[in-house]
Amino acid sequence: MAGNSALGRMFGADGVETFMGIPRCRDLSRLPAKIALIGADGCTPYPSVGFYCAGGPAAVRAAGAAYAANLAHVNFDLGGPVFPGAVDAVDAGDLPQDEQDPAGNRARIFGAVSQVLDRGGVPFLIGGDDSLPIPMLEAFGARARTYTILQIDAHIDWRDEVGGERLGLSSTMRRASEMAHVDGIVQLGSRGVGSAREADLRDALDWGVAFVPAGEVARDGVWRAVDLIPEGAEVIICLDVDGLDPSVMPAVIGRTAGGLTYWQVLELVGAVAEKARIAGFDMVEFMPERDIDGMGAMVAAQMLAAAMGIVVRQG
Repeated sequence: MAGNSALGRMFGADGVETFMGIPRCRDLSRLPAKIALIGADGCTPYPSVGFYCAGGPAAVRAAGAAYAANLAHVNFDLGGPVFPGAVDAVDAGDLPQDEQDPAGNRARIFGAVSQVLDRGGVPFLIGGDDSLPIPMLEAFGARARTYTILQIDAHIDWRDEVGGERLGLSSTMRRASEMAHVDGIVQLGSRGVGSAREADLRDALDWGVAFVPAGEVARDGVWRAVDLIPEGAEVIICLDVDGLDPSVMPAVIGRTAGGLTYWQVLELVGAVAEKARIAGFDMVEFMPERDIDGMGAMVAAQMLAAAMGIVVRQG
């Protein structure tokens, strides 16, 4: 990250506290932009690991600070600036999460996301362990519509419970399947050995999950996953960064070879935005302690910037 910081200082982006220097928003009930970035160090921890991704949002913000001096410059991943007009995103900072207060953590995420949706915005939630999406997804239940979830992850997260905890990071998609406003789930990137048992996979298939394993993506690209997204659907993208290959994203707790590339993820997000509407986005499981020379944080920041640029262009 020292390299990124040096570049930022050289081009005049010193002392930046928000992601890419976008405006701070301290009251989401008055959201003035299309996108609201919300950080959370954790949500519902297992006793054995706690908030093992604490500091993730801060690390991604720090890696994106250098972009503040170049926000109006061309982003060649998008063919133009991240924000083609006025900056249409704000940073709400990190929620005050507490390892001893899982219910409160979930309530704070639910409340923040609800405020963004009430203002017609698109929440971008970054963290933090993979239990964060559960309350985020629940917040969409107050809308009079249904949603398709596109999860990018090395693991399928269909455990009913782990150690008696049903709202932890291994159960995200199973809990999503129980929400009445979720009418479809596409899961892309699964590979290697994870926490799923054969019964968990059967339950997911019986519910109707469409799986696109990482091996298929390596052979044939992301296009079957795109085809599985209904035309005109409201889509919530849940990106666990261990869905990427550890050669580009080392900052995860369980590195597993054979993951997606940066371009495959960006190609997927862009194609979904052309076919449907991205209504929400999360990026979780970034573990700063496992990063190597800030490489993972840089990739996460570049991907987050590109995803924001794709969303502000839709519609």
